[in-house]
Order: sequence, then structure tokens, then C-alpha cells
Amino acid sequence: MNQQDMQILIEKAKDAWVAQDVDALVQLFTVDGELIVPGQCWRGQEGIQEGLTHFKQQYLDIKIDIQRIIIGASQAAVEWYYEDTEKATGLRNKADDVIVVDFKDSQISRWREYFDTQTPTNR
Repeated sequence: MNQQDMQILIEKAKDAWVAQDVDALVQLFTVDGELIVPGQCWRGQEGIQEGLTHFKQQYLDIKIDIQRIIIGASQAAVEWYYEDTEKATGLRNKADDVIVVDFKDSQISRWREYFDTQTPTNR
């Protein structure tokens, strides 16, 4: 997979997160793909579908600003600023987020997020 294709997949993932388009996001993953966020690990497209559907039921108004993407051989590191709102409380969550992405067969095979909700930002 070339660097441009990896960047396009990352942009598609960002757009799917913002639109909360669960199906579009799931289709970016390999059949046995893995999506890991702090406290959660979803495996396989079915597991990812279930986890993202549950997430969509709890959060809305997602905003993502990509800060940078570093691409290597079949992997990338993405730094982005993320916000969402909890439906139950109206609380606005904000985090700097780094994602390590592995690619296989023109899809995402592993997506691992590392949040920083503590460091003050100028946003």
C-alpha cells in the first residue's frame, strides 16, 4: 500500500467518525481487524460494528482536526484533536489523540488510540 492510499484511508476514517457512519468506518477494516480505544477493544468487523453502534448511541456532535500524519511501511501515526458530546449529560469531551494504524490488503488491520484529556490546550 502506498503512502497516498494510507492517507486516504485515514481521511475516510476521520470523515466516518465525524458523520458517525458506522458502516463506512467498519468497511475500512479487514475482516479480522481490531479497533482499540482506552478501555475498549473490538475485534473483527462484527465486533467493531457492535462497539461503534454502542458509541453512536451515547455520543454526538463529533469534531476532529487532524494535526499531522506520519506514514511508514504499512503503518501510520495520526495526531488529531477530538471532541464529542455525551448525550446523557451534555458534557463536551475534548482530547488530544494519537492513533497508531496498521494496514493490510488496502484496509486497516489495527487502529489503536491513545487519548490525552489532561494536558491543557489552546483550543
